[in-house]
Amino acid sequence: MAFEFDFDLLRDLTETSGVPGYEDRVREMVRDELGATTDHVRTDAMGNVVGTIEGDSDYSVAVAAHMDEIGFMVKHIDDDGFLKLDALGGWDARVLRAQRVTVHGEEDVTGVFGSVPPHTLDDAEDGEEEVGDRVVDLGRDAEEVEELVSVGDVVTMNQSTIEMGDSVTGKALDDRVCLFAMLEAAREIEDPDATIHFCATVQEEVGIRGATALGVDVDPDLAIALDVTIASDIPGVSEEDHVTALGDGAAIKLKDSSVITTPKVHKRLKSVAEDGGIEHQLEVLPSGGTDTAGFQNTNGAIPVGALSIPTRYLHTVTETANGDDIRATIDLLTAFLESEDGDHDYSL
Repeated sequence: MAFEFDFDLLRDLTETSGVPGYEDRVREMVRDELGATTDHVRTDAMGNVVGTIEGDSDYSVAVAAHMDEIGFMVKHIDDDGFLKLDALGGWDARVLRAQRVTVHGEEDVTGVFGSVPPHTLDDAEDGEEEVGDRVVDLGRDAEEVEELVSVGDVVTMNQSTIEMGDSVTGKALDDRVCLFAMLEAAREIEDPDATIHFCATVQEEVGIRGATALGVDVDPDLAIALDVTIASDIPGVSEEDHVTALGDGAAIKLKDSSVITTPKVHKRLKSVAEDGGIEHQLEVLPSGGTDTAGFQNTNGAIPVGALSIPTRYLHTVTETANGDDIRATIDLLTAFLESEDGDHDYSL
């Protein structure tokens, strides 16, 4: 299908590397994009980027999406040149077998996660796996590896982003697809009444750290965060465990394990969606946290809401989102921000 958004930008964002604390390459892209669509852009000491559109009123809204992807840091290089890694973010070790990675050392180096051929495994060896058990093979002798890689270098998964039917699949859709939606809204919004801070945050995958700092620095009257959410609408998962479904529209978050969104905010998001004929669904996420929590009570309590893009196979290299859901999220975020003028009462 021909997507109704800038697929090339989405592909570039997802294929670019940026683990928690090392979001530099993504940050440069974000600064360029926001520099063209907002009144001014700044970067703080943690690396969060804020692009601001100045509105006519004193009322301000923060929109947040995180730049970092889950990845690794090299913690040890053994005598044979194999790398042992420490995880940056939540990984299921089972999905790492036979995957390619990029080690960002003196130069970008391709490697693979090694695994023992199944022919040689016995039942005792085929048990539960840990990320720390995995090793990266760079296909080089130890001396050359030592010249190229050091302890502390970061590692990302190596995967392209492609169109797959009505969907997009690749690595780092968590959360680059929502970062993309935020950047598209900043491009499409016209003369908002409220001042809007578009916040590209860091280190979400290791504890919502960037957004927590921004909650103090930006100090908005209202915050809306964007992140992916679970879509387990696949064979073998009962319907009650789907959370969301691909193709049913943007997800309006009611709760996750880090936040209960402000009822008046999520009700108004729903109202804006209904008035605009924008496809949407409601999200009740039993576990997991988002940048929404970073703003809710960091600098005193403020009302918060959240939009999510349903995504299958989270925290793998084949994360998959539906093109229409992405478009619906952009449309709903844009319509909501354009209607924010400070007159909506979110008090309890």
